[in-house]
Amino acid sequence: MNVYDFTVKAQDGSEVSLEHYRGKVLLIVNNATGCGFTPQYDDLQDLYEAHQADGLEILDFPCNQFAYLAPGTDDEIHTLCTGRFGITFPQFSKIDVLGENAIPLFKWLSENTTFEGFDGAMKLVLGGVVKKMDKDYKNNGNIKWNFTKFLIDREGNIVARFEPTADMKKVKAKVEELL
Repeated sequence: MNVYDFTVKAQDGSEVSLEHYRGKVLLIVNNATGCGFTPQYDDLQDLYEAHQADGLEILDFPCNQFAYLAPGTDDEIHTLCTGRFGITFPQFSKIDVLGENAIPLFKWLSENTTFEGFDGAMKLVLGGVVKKMDKDYKNNGNIKWNFTKFLIDREGNIVARFEPTADMKKVKAKVEELL
């Protein structure tokens, strides 16, 4: 099984087969517009502009499961992201990434990766918040917070997982390595 086996919903509700992205390097992200990590959109857009022509696609999935930081409709979220951050990469319909309503793509991503740990100044704060939701959070692949990123190679395989606290320079370097 690989990423091309999945279908997701576009903002307009239509089904999009990830087969459409075959041969591309993908960075799949769950986002929230009201999150402290939302400024990462600037870095993601810079990365997209620098490498879309090289075969990079960033697939953005709004999710309201972590502290309800992605309120609003798909259109409202998209308007905020394009207006405030100027994103031009594909943004899909709002989803769940955890629990019984998690979409199959994110179930697969979670089941086939491990939690990488939190880095930097937010390590203690975010660790404490996440531990309240999942006492065993360090020992499972569940997505812990907004802006978790999954890097997929041109063959549709998961290559890396980046927690929201990962330095975007590290993300960029790994993307460039695949390109």
